Amino acid sequence: MTVIYDNQVKAMGDCVAEFEDSGMFILFGDDAPDTLKDYCYSIDVNPIQEQIRTGQKAVIDGKEYKITAVGDVVMQNLGNLGHVTFSFTGETEAELPGTIYLEKSDVPKLHIGSTIQIIVG
Repeated sequence: MTVIYDNQVKAMGDCVAEFEDSGMFILFGDDAPDTLKDYCYSIDVNPIQEQIRTGQKAVIDGKEYKITAVGDVVMQNLGNLGHVTFSFTGETEAELPGTIYLEKSDVPKLHIGSTIQIIVG
């Protein structure tokens, strides 16, 4: 197993739970626009060691979720802004360019200190 992305939630907006019913959560670095800050979990902008691809896994607080699709701008947005949406709908085609789609599952309850990794292998 190789960790290609590693981060930790450092703050959370007041309205983050509003996206749970849609099966998603949003991450954003320190430069989140004021209109989005309340809906995002705040993270540092950390490097991504290699391309994020379908078939890899996201590990959120130690639980693994298979990646089923990856939007076209995930690498750019996550690498430059710390911005990405994790969608737990199981979609196999990326409808939104800044979204990582994961196997169908309940959205994990994140908190300050939650860990988020992308792993290969």
